[in-house]
Amino acid sequence: MVSIQVPQNYLNSDGIINRAGEYVAPLARKVLIISSPRAWQAVSQPLGQSLTGSDIAFSTEFLTGPCTRDAVDAFAAIARRDRAELIIGVGGGRVLDSAKAVGEILGQLPVITIPTIAATCAAWSPISVIYTDAGAHVGPLPLSRLPVWVLVDSQLIARSDVRYLKAGIVDALAKWYEFLPYLVNGDDELALILKSRMAKLALETIKTFGRQALDDNQQQRVTPALRKVIDAVIALAGLANSMRDEQPRIGIAHAIHNSMTRLPQLHHWLHGEKVGFGLAVQSFLQYRHDDNEARKELLTLLRRFDTPLTPQAIGLTAPLESLREIARGVVIAPGIALRLPFSLARESIEAALLATLNLDDFAGDESAAFAQEALI
Repeated sequence: MVSIQVPQNYLNSDGIINRAGEYVAPLARKVLIISSPRAWQAVSQPLGQSLTGSDIAFSTEFLTGPCTRDAVDAFAAIARRDRAELIIGVGGGRVLDSAKAVGEILGQLPVITIPTIAATCAAWSPISVIYTDAGAHVGPLPLSRLPVWVLVDSQLIARSDVRYLKAGIVDALAKWYEFLPYLVNGDDELALILKSRMAKLALETIKTFGRQALDDNQQQRVTPALRKVIDAVIALAGLANSMRDEQPRIGIAHAIHNSMTRLPQLHHWLHGEKVGFGLAVQSFLQYRHDDNEARKELLTLLRRFDTPLTPQAIGLTAPLESLREIARGVVIAPGIALRLPFSLARESIEAALLATLNLDDFAGDESAAFAQEALI
């Protein structure tokens, strides 16, 4: 069995925020917009004018914390009260996940996602990730219906802090490194092969255009390189997540990320930054002493995008105790662990986490030299 869930339409077009009403009008005349205060400040004028110009009535609600089930239920109640015909999510991953979840629990009400940053593939992803009020990971809410439109405005994203794009790049390239162990261990199911090919294409795009895209983002300049990397973060990584079969697989770096969300002192780190640290931990699980070059290549790539690789860099207080707490919180079903070519016993995870304490010895000049090379 292979299942592929994708949005009905994906469009990356400069200035599309000014024309959003054209895409909403055929679908609804009354909409609920879910956004964040910062994202709404960036889009309220052009988006509001476009919707009003298309005779679309709208109201706006703000998500000010994590995407929680209570927040989703509250938005859904407002949408029911106002008889909204469509939900628009405008913002980053938490906002977009909230909008998708509202559409799901309202009987698959149509949703349009408009990302204002390229920090995750949430605009596309077939799940909404639910957290507690304190920001701890709860789990995914599978979606029966994906957005009717994913409207990506590279001009809008180019004006965002480059830190978000760095985090999105790492979250996207993580897909390949998380799928690879299953492939190495003989998993040849079609869904994994398809997922891996999309993930590899995202990785190759990032290796080729990532540095230029960051420079362009820093200068708030839209270029082909920036568009390609935005598409890799949102569409290619999203497509990799959209292919499934009956065999559950979990990304090790994401499992470590999920445990990290339970530490309040790490809440200021972005999703992709925590996933990047998780990849560093995975490298110690996956690559033994006789394969240091493979680990070095991955760590150098992560450094290229300013990923925090050590407990010191990520700001863990009492690092030994905190790393052991993260190890205890990593949840991976035994059936999944058996399908990987390395141990996921708690002691192994803890040892891999503790090994990152020594990554300050990883030479920064090697990273600089690597960044000048053409990556394959």
